[in-house]
Amino acid sequence: MKILVQKFGGTSVATGEQRKLVVGKISSALQEGYKVAVVVSAMGRMGAAYATDTLKGLVGDENDLEISKKDMDLLMACGEIISGVVMVSELKANGIDATCLTGGQAGIITDDRFSDARIIRVKPAEILREFDDDKVVIVAGFQGVTKDGRITTLGRGGSDTTASALGVALNAERVDIYTDVDGVKTADPKIVDNAKTLEKVTYNEICQLAHEGAKVIHPRAVEIAMQGNIPLRILSTFSDAEGTWVTNGGSKGNLVTDIKNDRTITGITQKPNVCQFIIDNPTKDQQLSLQVFQSLAQEQISLDFITISETKIIFTVKESDQNKAVYILKGFGLDVSINAKCAKVAAVGAGMTGVPGVMAQIVEALTEKGVRILQTADSYTSIWCLVPQDDMKKAVRALHEKFQLG
Repeated sequence: MKILVQKFGGTSVATGEQRKLVVGKISSALQEGYKVAVVVSAMGRMGAAYATDTLKGLVGDENDLEISKKDMDLLMACGEIISGVVMVSELKANGIDATCLTGGQAGIITDDRFSDARIIRVKPAEILREFDDDKVVIVAGFQGVTKDGRITTLGRGGSDTTASALGVALNAERVDIYTDVDGVKTADPKIVDNAKTLEKVTYNEICQLAHEGAKVIHPRAVEIAMQGNIPLRILSTFSDAEGTWVTNGGSKGNLVTDIKNDRTITGITQKPNVCQFIIDNPTKDQQLSLQVFQSLAQEQISLDFITISETKIIFTVKESDQNKAVYILKGFGLDVSINAKCAKVAAVGAGMTGVPGVMAQIVEALTEKGVRILQTADSYTSIWCLVPQDDMKKAVRALHEKFQLG
């Protein structure tokens, strides 16, 4: 059985005209001989009647909620179910037999971390039964059930995660992630006019790009696909462009996707709204960093760009966590300097591993454009620079130009 999983985001299913395009993509897959499982997000984005954020707003400000996360998940799961039933109606109106399943009915079993659950098992028997009846199976994304049948939602990027998990469980030939852009770009096209669509990237590269600000797919979805060796394709609902293939190279069935590693840098990403903390530790107290990090972790404050020396502790937090972090650090009586309004700019590429001089090229490019580098960090596939937020776009353009990605 040749199986394809397709995922359509909120903008792809928002209106009747857009849903007709979705029907066309599904119809094409059927004509190619695939059994098709389709994962859908809630229709539209914030402000649209059935978007997830709109449904959430029905019960007030999330910071003032008395409703539990368990009860909230019952509400949050509705948008995708509505979207799924509407898509079944569209397909049947076009002569395509289809049925809709909730995440739980599709066999998606999760832990009990309500509002941010993790998939622990997928039992796709019901999907396979519907395939035997020659039906397209529409699955409500972003949701599953616990072992005892309670509805959960999967957090940010949950529909991407649903699609990848189903792709692995069904041993699909690939998972197609349809968005409103025609693939993974070398940079944000809103910042870099000549950003190109990448033809192929590795799982590790797209994970890094997604973690560092590229919004085409959620990193968790990539990790699941990578573990199951299921190729991903990221493409647009609104064009016939081939999109971007995501694999480790090699082949699966009749699908061959070789990855060339002759490029040093694959793409440039950015994350605004970051705040840098610099803490003096003149007494060289070895326990201070541990105490600081434990206190911040207890308040669910995530740290980045961590540097520890004998006399200083440096890290960044999201701007939204700045005031909370300041309050915690005041309790230690520490001398703290803060650089607010910073941004994280990253150069990502599997080809940089073992290549000397990449950091030098990055520093040169930013210095030539007058961009101040506040801090750097690196891994085997990424180099990160912390810069003033006012210089973020200039930094992205400088690096894109330096590595000739356009």
